[in-house]
Amino acid sequence: MERFQQSGQGDIADSWVGPGPNKEVAPNQLEQAIGPDVLATLSQQTGLSREELLAKLSKELPTAVDKYTPEGRLPSQ
Repeated sequence: MERFQQSGQGDIADSWVGPGPNKEVAPNQLEQAIGPDVLATLSQQTGLSREELLAKLSKELPTAVDKYTPEGRLPSQ
C-alpha cells in the first residue's frame, strides 16, 4: 500500500481496501508502484516474465486486497 501511495496511485489501492467498487490498475501503473526490484524477484521465483506477472497481478491484486480487508482497513501487524 505504501508503494502505491508513494507512486501517486494511493486512490487506486485505497479503493481495494475500502467499501465500494475496486478501481482497476493497469500493468504499467502496477509496474511503477511495485518497482523493478520486486518484479525481478517475483519473476525469478515464479518463472513468469515481467509482462506475464504484471498482467496477472493487475487482474488479481485488487480482488485479493479487497478479500483480505473485509472490514475496510488493513490488518494490524
